[in-house]
Amino acid sequence: MNRKTTARTDIAWLRAFTFTIYGTSVLVSSYFPLFYAQLGFSTSQIGLLYALGPMISVISNLLWSLASDRYQTIKKVLLILLIGQIALTFLLSASTSFSIIMAVITLFYFFFYPVFPLSDTISITTAKQHGIHFISIRLFGSFGYAFFALLIGYVLARIGSSNTMWVSIAIAGLALGFILFVKDQPTTVAKMDLSGIWGILRQKELLWFFGCVFCLAIGMRMNEAFISISLKELGAGENLIGWAMLASSLSEIPVFIYLSFHGEKYKELPLLLIASLMFAVRFLLMGLTGSPYGILAIQAMHGVTFGIFYVTAIRMLTRLIPDEFRATGMALYTIVWSSLAGLLSGTFGGVMFEQLGRQPFYLTAMGAALVACIGFASRYFQKGPGESTPSKFEHKA
Repeated sequence: MNRKTTARTDIAWLRAFTFTIYGTSVLVSSYFPLFYAQLGFSTSQIGLLYALGPMISVISNLLWSLASDRYQTIKKVLLILLIGQIALTFLLSASTSFSIIMAVITLFYFFFYPVFPLSDTISITTAKQHGIHFISIRLFGSFGYAFFALLIGYVLARIGSSNTMWVSIAIAGLALGFILFVKDQPTTVAKMDLSGIWGILRQKELLWFFGCVFCLAIGMRMNEAFISISLKELGAGENLIGWAMLASSLSEIPVFIYLSFHGEKYKELPLLLIASLMFAVRFLLMGLTGSPYGILAIQAMHGVTFGIFYVTAIRMLTRLIPDEFRATGMALYTIVWSSLAGLLSGTFGGVMFEQLGRQPFYLTAMGAALVACIGFASRYFQKGPGESTPSKFEHKA
């Protein structure tokens, strides 16, 4: 088998794996809350269960990514994570008590969240090795999210939300089968020096970026945690919830494709500013609409919000963080984007949604997005004394 054929095979298996793991993502973010609701849990309890994941992922993302960097393997770590997911989902399928589910889901999240930064890391490394765009692999995650969002909606409409965990086991098992054929990628051949991480974190550009990302992520995670609950509140069934998830996923695909080929034409900060502003508009509309079909239409804004943000953020991270800390750097980004923001939005968002209602909930999300927008804008327009060239934070990749 020649090198070109081998490369195509490696990329094909990785795309299949990426396609499948986003099926587990749509389950956990959109259908697990419905599973909890059919067990009779309150909105505050559902918010607490959602917040447990980000809290645990602060530790798990760093732990597993450091292990990946230390032992120079991503594939073996992903195998362990998927096996752990499947085992714990079996336990969830047999649980009905809130306290038991809280304990089991805590362990589940320990194996769930690190899969995504590690899959991004192996995709970035593989793409770089074969001279292709990273987005040409990550795009299959969007395809997978869209496919499984619709499929799961129809399946659960037929078999009931009580069988959500069995669907999760099936998809995780499929992902486990695909990862067996994915070629492992060491994060680097250089010796890992943990002291270098602190040097990276002291970069003013990176700290500013993480601060703005955190504000933006609060609104994003609030929406992610409660969009299915919002749809249910407005009378939507599992089928329509699936269509809403499909709309968001399909809308990001053309944005991913365009920015993967033409993104370098644009500076990073203006793109992040635009994405933040569009997030604010999106959350405002979510608070104002009173129809599930209105939410379905608003979901089409996912491309000009998350789509622009994600590609630009990854582009910035790959420039600011050296190769030997790639997995750990992605984990730190995930902690800010998903873990810390998810912990805050799940804990307080659930109480806010239950006590104040959907409109104040989404107006708060809009406010967080506007803070991020102001942060990116102030950095973009800020010029230091005698500064004649773009700062490192603004430099085009």
